[in-house]
Amino acid sequence: MRLAQLSGRAVWLTDEGAIDVEQATDGGLGPDIQELYEAWDDVLDAAADLDTGHARPYADADLGSPVPCPRQVFAIGLNYRSHAEESGMEIPKVPATFTKFPSSLTGPFDEVVLPNATVDWEVELVAVIGRSADRVSVEDAWSHVAGLTIGQDLSDRTLQFAAAMQFSLGKSYRGFGPMGPVLVTPDEFADPDDLELGCRVNGEIMQQARTSDLVFNIPQLIVELSAILPLWPGDVIFTGTPAGVGVTRQPAQFLEVGDIVESWIEGIGEIRNTMVGP
Repeated sequence: MRLAQLSGRAVWLTDEGAIDVEQATDGGLGPDIQELYEAWDDVLDAAADLDTGHARPYADADLGSPVPCPRQVFAIGLNYRSHAEESGMEIPKVPATFTKFPSSLTGPFDEVVLPNATVDWEVELVAVIGRSADRVSVEDAWSHVAGLTIGQDLSDRTLQFAAAMQFSLGKSYRGFGPMGPVLVTPDEFADPDDLELGCRVNGEIMQQARTSDLVFNIPQLIVELSAILPLWPGDVIFTGTPAGVGVTRQPAQFLEVGDIVESWIEGIGEIRNTMVGP
């Protein structure tokens, strides 16, 4: 199943087009995509019996974030060995967890305002919770995942490292969390633990890796996080970025006004964000 937000309404995306969730269920499910995560089993049941006659053409530019206002946003640092190595840091023994505040999230094709000259790119696989997870086992972890999507953990490196290694503010400017273009359920992948992901800036590939290289994969992250606090439906987990970020380059490279950042993940699609001035 592929779930998206189209012009502010929840839709299923199919080969035939977009199917409005509220219309297809005669009002049984509402148009607010964030609320659907609270009724995830109902969403799955409805999607299993779709009438593709309801499908309509759509434009990618009209797609919004598939998780526009989660209660909790977790992000994991140094979760690829290659990124830890390029950063000159040891691989964490427990997930290096911080948060991006929910107000930083934006859509897959939205413009992003650059607050200064030290903003960096970080493509990430994002897991979205569909069923509450509290002290879950690794064997049961995937059953709590609604689906996967693409995220960009845009980062102001100056503020990130100036704030006593407290990353959250430097990663939470408005628009610093593009997500989308669609949420894809785990059953759509041959192996949801092994997906290619990458990032281009102005057409040049900056990052390219596979999620099988994660230090802590999605089930392990859910186990570690849910041992400490409950994960709620609609919560998101940015799982970390591979090598190739701008700050570690010689010389360092950061985003400029007019740059186009394209991020892709196998089986999900691509997001594209243009950097603009304040």
